[in-house]
Amino acid sequence: MSLNHIQLTDIIVTEWYKDALLPLAKGPAPASPSAAVAPLPPQTAPASTADPAPYKILGNNRRHITLLVHSPGSGFMPDNQLTFLTKILEACRMTLADVAIVNNATAPVTITALRQQLQPKIVLLFGVEPTTIRLPINFPTFKQLSYDDCTYLSSPGLDQLVPDTGDSKLLKSKLWVCLKTLFDV
Repeated sequence: MSLNHIQLTDIIVTEWYKDALLPLAKGPAPASPSAAVAPLPPQTAPASTADPAPYKILGNNRRHITLLVHSPGSGFMPDNQLTFLTKILEACRMTLADVAIVNNATAPVTITALRQQLQPKIVLLFGVEPTTIRLPINFPTFKQLSYDDCTYLSSPGLDQLVPDTGDSKLLKSKLWVCLKTLFDV
């Protein structure tokens, strides 16, 4: 895909250029550019431009690797899913101290706020669609993609990976192939 053919959604354009876009004027336009304009009273910043509350993370983010999960009904994730992720990290020669785990179900994530807070070099999406976090690109699962100085990898949700079934074993093997390449193990 060429950069000349990327189509941006209205949400992306609004997010990127929120400070530069002006609302449409209602009423007649000034007669000339030199017409006197009354100064605007000072305003406080609207709530939408305020810094969002920081995401709660599990881990120390030492290597700037973010694991974005979707586990409704729990603070971060159920114990069996955390055990699974811990084993994956160990296989990749990492610990929880190296990563930051964020649960998209407890606080909806936007990529802009996530990148501002955690400065990830790698983002692993477990059961989270790229467009859900307002990434301007979409890509299939098990496809590593570099975009805007960050590498992304999408995977099925942990609820699909953790059970010990034939389907989950196939998904785990596909994930492991990607992780070996991504982390050079």
